Formats: sequence, structure tokens, C-alpha cells
Amino acid sequence: MAKLELVFDPAENSPSAERVKNGVIFHNFAATGVSAYYPTNFFLKSERGELMGGLLGMIWGGCLHISILWVDEAARGEGNATRMMDAAEAYAREHHCHLATLDTHSFQARPFYEKRGYEVFGTLDDYPKGHKKFFLRKMLN
Repeated sequence: MAKLELVFDPAENSPSAERVKNGVIFHNFAATGVSAYYPTNFFLKSERGELMGGLLGMIWGGCLHISILWVDEAARGEGNATRMMDAAEAYAREHHCHLATLDTHSFQARPFYEKRGYEVFGTLDDYPKGHKKFFLRKMLN
């Protein structure tokens, strides 16, 4: 094989990034025989169509993984994060998921997730320095 060029591209949704994601997804399908994959994205929009929050995740292998949960400051404290989490977990149950996972930092929403039944199963110290990253899970049965 010819020498390959190493290229930096910070664009998250570039065609190259999508190709890499799909490469992993298709490898996982082939290795496990599990091909049911469902993007699990919910958004909060104002009456004017402004994006006020969102939950980004995916379902695969009987598991829901929530990668990002965000609510604009103007819409916080009104149960919007709970609405999105409820919707994602309900969608996961409809797709026969037994488990939900996510991660959060010590300066983010760990108590919120624990109130919802998530439990810490791993901790990474100094990510970033002086803080912790927590890995959480919840059984959906």
C-alpha cells in the first residue's frame, strides 16, 4: 500500500468523520450480528423555532447511550431535561433496551442522573485537571 497522508479536520460532521463512524458501526454489526442501530435525538424548540435544548444518543445492542444532554439557560429549571430523558428512555424501551449509559463531569449533572436511577460504575480523575468524569448506567427492565 502506498504511504498514507495524515490529515487534520476539526469538522465533527465532515464526510470523513461520517465515514469513520460508519466504519466502526459496520464492523460492530459484522462482529456481533447485531445490526439494529437507532440514532436517538430529541430537541426542544421554541414557538419561533429556536433550538433551546437537545439530547443526542443512540441505541445499539439493547442499550441506549446518551452522549449529550443540554438545555439552554433560559429553559432550565422547567423540567425540560427530564422530558427529554423520559422520551429517550421510553424510546429505548420500545426498542427492547435493557440498559442506558451516559457520562458526566463533576461540574455537570451527576445528581440529576442519580435521582433518575443512574448509578456510577466508573470514575476518571483529573478530567479535566481538578475534576472527575463519571460513567453511569441504569437498568431499563
